[in-house]
Amino acid sequence: MVVDATDPEAELSAAVSVLPSSSHASEVAERAAQVLRPAGALTRLDEVAIWLAGWQRTNRPTADRPAVLIFAADHGVAARGVSAYPAAVTAAMQLAVERGVATCSALAKAQGATLRLIDVGVGRPTNDLVVEDAMDLARFHASWKAGADAVAGLDADVLVIGELGIGNTTAAAAVSACLLGGDAAEWVGRGTGVDDAALARKVDAVDAGIRRVGSGTAGPIDALRRLGGAELVAMAGAAVEARRRSIPVVLDGFIATAAMLPLELSIPGALDHVLAGHVSAEGGHRRLLDHMGKRPLIELDLRLGEASGALVALPLLRMAVAAVVDVATFGEFGQM
Repeated sequence: MVVDATDPEAELSAAVSVLPSSSHASEVAERAAQVLRPAGALTRLDEVAIWLAGWQRTNRPTADRPAVLIFAADHGVAARGVSAYPAAVTAAMQLAVERGVATCSALAKAQGATLRLIDVGVGRPTNDLVVEDAMDLARFHASWKAGADAVAGLDADVLVIGELGIGNTTAAAAVSACLLGGDAAEWVGRGTGVDDAALARKVDAVDAGIRRVGSGTAGPIDALRRLGGAELVAMAGAAVEARRRSIPVVLDGFIATAAMLPLELSIPGALDHVLAGHVSAEGGHRRLLDHMGKRPLIELDLRLGEASGALVALPLLRMAVAAVVDVATFGEFGQM
């Protein structure tokens, strides 16, 4: 199918036609039921192995070649003092990642994962979502394409998606509240650890942005453009391209999950290839996961971002695979 590259909704529609291999998933499910342990003893891990098998289209799933993509951008709303750190910290953290000394760099190295940071707006903040749309169509499409292009060249069995961007919890809360409703205060958390005054400014900014756009009136993808950020859009584009290529995705925290919300609201089931790595300390994150029906692998009250929570959860995928693929079945053991 030829899809207009400037039409994210058409790309999403085409991507969701890609379904997991039910035959491979069934083979792994059957094996999991026969390996040397009581039935149901590792049900959650077995589910992960079965999920991987379906999307990887093999009865021997792996998690040995994980790739990490971190999208970085700045936000105009950050100038309103909604973060504990100035916007310049985004560029500083970008440099730390590029030099391999950031937390995500260390976590990725510890697991043998490749890591790449994609700059979609560092030093080029989006518009202030309080008073105008965060992005015009040109920037929105460029950001989406940057995410899709980053996935297109991957050689990986699992994809981890994360972000960097001072002010992006404000954008994530605005997108979430606009699409799912509720008071802004119910979606806004402390992000980088803001004090009460900055928290109040965040709530006010999200409130104003929603009033400008209109709660429940914008379409899901349009709300992402009008209230989100360039890195949120890029993560959405990356997830859609991963679906098109049948690459399973492990999702990070609140911001990354908010970027996925418009996809699921546009087409239910669009995130079937996406697994929630963790649930963060941001209250809005659990609400999003509950709405999407995503059960997180771990819960450690993490709130760093930069794909760190998903990276911490990643070894569980390897364990899940090993506990099915490398364990003998009762039948195999009887022949040894």
